[in-house]
Amino acid sequence: MSMRTLPLVFVNLGGEMLYILDQRLRAHNTSEDNSEKVMNDIVGTMFSKAFIDELLKPQHLYSHRTMKTVLTRLAHASIMRLNPASMDRLYDLMIMAFKYQVFLCPRPKDLLLITYNHIDTIRELVKDTPTVVNTVDETHRKIIETYSRLSDGEFQLLRQTLLIFFQDIHVRVSLFLKSQVQNPNGHFVLQTSGPVPHGIDVPGLIRIFDCRGKGVRRCEFPSGGSYTSPIREGSLDLRGDRVTKLGTNMFTTEHPEETHTSKTPSVKTDDSPNLLAKEELNLLARLMGSMKAQNTAKDETGFQINLFPTDQEEEAGASGGAHESSFGVVNIQAMQDEQAATELARIAGEFAEEEAAENTCSSKGDDLLAMMDDL
Repeated sequence: MSMRTLPLVFVNLGGEMLYILDQRLRAHNTSEDNSEKVMNDIVGTMFSKAFIDELLKPQHLYSHRTMKTVLTRLAHASIMRLNPASMDRLYDLMIMAFKYQVFLCPRPKDLLLITYNHIDTIRELVKDTPTVVNTVDETHRKIIETYSRLSDGEFQLLRQTLLIFFQDIHVRVSLFLKSQVQNPNGHFVLQTSGPVPHGIDVPGLIRIFDCRGKGVRRCEFPSGGSYTSPIREGSLDLRGDRVTKLGTNMFTTEHPEETHTSKTPSVKTDDSPNLLAKEELNLLARLMGSMKAQNTAKDETGFQINLFPTDQEEEAGASGGAHESSFGVVNIQAMQDEQAATELARIAGEFAEEEAAENTCSSKGDDLLAMMDDL
């Protein structure tokens, strides 16, 4: 697992959140003053010096539960308040948009292009507030300084950590379904054609060398795709149609329905009851600052907003119900027999293992949340 993944995940998910919030605020005809204040407050908190310095320290990537809690607190750093259902769907959209962009990367190092494009667009959203723009510029400089020193192997490890983070998350998004880049089951369509990354040969050739390093034989094999020669490093074509999508805003005010998600199994792991529910709620209360944060929210003169029309979402999700059967479901009989007791004990053990793993980074998440409260 890479110890440098967390900053990229936070900045890119935060960028996607700002894209969606900007689109939905415009769609709801929110006043310009309120929209500008929301953006400035969120970006100011997100890129504050103390917060970024803590974030850039080598550390393990957070679990989805902790990451979602941090981003929820970030969204509520302004006068805007989101209900839990809106935050759930907002997080699903953020995850799927970032996941799709990671899949578009021709090489691991291009993950930085996603981050740089997100930062450039965030800078544009707060361009009328110089103090906030300065914090964005400083964060941009620190990210370049931190990640420009990483080797190709470290970028590959970072990419593998991201893929593990996205594993088994297949939320259907109407924008991707309409563009036919996502299948009805939520999996993305991966292209097997186009230019290969710089420094990589077109697949289809096997070279065999002797013990002295001299080539003795070569043979060919079908690559299964239509590949072209590598893109020349430094060429203007390096950020062609495929790569320019990395980190750009895919959500527009002209098509608000494209931010809809359907009812597929998502990353919400807290909703199902389990034997450690009390411990999970206690952890969540500590991360959220318990009642202190609630009292602070009541004192602020903010506004509530429902980002997504729930009724329409339910109707859209009903059409995809046939695909839910393809996911495994464990059914447990509520009977006092030996088999049920064994199954419950096994599941309780799994939750205990997950809880132990999550506690490793929960203290770090608590520190970042406390720092966010101070800001």
